[in-house]
Amino acid sequence: MLRAGFKLPAVLYKENSIICPVVNIHNGGREMISKEKKTEIIQKYATKEGDTGSPEVQVAVLTERIKELTEHLKANPGDHHSARGMYKMIGQRRGLLAYLKKKDIERYRSLIERLGLRK
Repeated sequence: MLRAGFKLPAVLYKENSIICPVVNIHNGGREMISKEKKTEIIQKYATKEGDTGSPEVQVAVLTERIKELTEHLKANPGDHHSARGMYKMIGQRRGLLAYLKKKDIERYRSLIERLGLRK
C-alpha cells in the first residue's frame, strides 16, 4: 500500500514502460466492473431516482461482479484468493435475496427473472 501523497515515477506511466502494460498502476492489476457499467446497472435496477442502496441494485451489481470473476477464474483456475472473494460475494447476494424474498416476494420474483438467476 502506498502512503498518502506518494507519487510514482513518471517513467512508469509511459505506454512503452515495462511495468505499466503488465500491471495497471492504479488498481494493482485487479479487474473490476467499469464505472460506466456500474452506473448503467444502478440506473436500470433503481426503484426510484438516486437509488443506489436498494436490494435490487446491490444484487444486480454483485451479479455482474460475480460474472466477471467467473470469467477470470476460468482463465486462472489457480487463483484461490479471487475464488474466495467470489464465494463471499455469492453469500452476500444470497443474503440480500433472502431479505428481499422475506420482505416483498413480488420484487424478489421480478428481480430473479430480470437477472436470469436460477431460483
